[in-house]
Amino acid sequence: MNRVLLSILCGVCGAALMSAYAQRIKGSDTLLPLTQELSESYLKRNPASEIVVTGGGTGVGLASLLENTTDIAMASRRVKFGEKMKFAKAGFDMIEEVVAYDALAVVVNPENPVNELTREQLEGIFRGKITNWKEVGGEDLRIVVYSRETSSGTYEFFKESVLHNKNYMSGVLSMPATGAVIQSVRQTKGAIGYIGLAYLNPYVKALAVSYDGGRRYVLPSVKNASDGTYPIVRPLYYYYDVEKAAMVQPFVSFIKSADGQCMVEKQGFVPVRNEDVTIK
Repeated sequence: MNRVLLSILCGVCGAALMSAYAQRIKGSDTLLPLTQELSESYLKRNPASEIVVTGGGTGVGLASLLENTTDIAMASRRVKFGEKMKFAKAGFDMIEEVVAYDALAVVVNPENPVNELTREQLEGIFRGKITNWKEVGGEDLRIVVYSRETSSGTYEFFKESVLHNKNYMSGVLSMPATGAVIQSVRQTKGAIGYIGLAYLNPYVKALAVSYDGGRRYVLPSVKNASDGTYPIVRPLYYYYDVEKAAMVQPFVSFIKSADGQCMVEKQGFVPVRNEDVTIK
């Protein structure tokens, strides 16, 4: 029987139900809903297969790959040098596949009148240098900063792209999943956070962002991410050991096919086939 088991937490229940022949995919919460949709489509075409999809974050997925409790690690950042050394020491010959691109949206409460921020202003906010919305053209209201937890690839990418690898403020409120960021920003008028483009909904407002000192502000969208005008764009990865290639390649090949990449775009991600994607 075809099954795609989805767990937004750590996947304990999914692991308990997994049969001996199920393909295990674990990691990035950004890739979680996309991988679920792609898995369901793949299984309709391959009824003898079974796939178990669980989240937990990029760091969890890579650690699980090292522990052989997953066959594919979903990652919203590239594997770090220290992680590469651990895999090499354990005898892994890692294969890296870019399966999609993602625009990272900076979001605020819909009641917040601020519609745009520069990269420098975002850095000031997330580093605790700017603490009130009136400092960036908004109301006299304290800024409440939400972030993903440190094991998240999204956390790492935002730090690299927006903060230029400077540290987050000490009082940042770390959330365990994207849904928690959305819920917190929705409930807090002075809140700000960041989420993957595919997660955008009417309960939060995406800001236009400028990386050229305020000369041009661009809203996050698949189109703007594809043509390079939106600046906060990243590749999304699958990692697996070469020894598992024969098992995982049919699914990976489906994702990178025309049909698979069409689903990628429908889900709010940027297809790999778009050769003009610009990572800044």
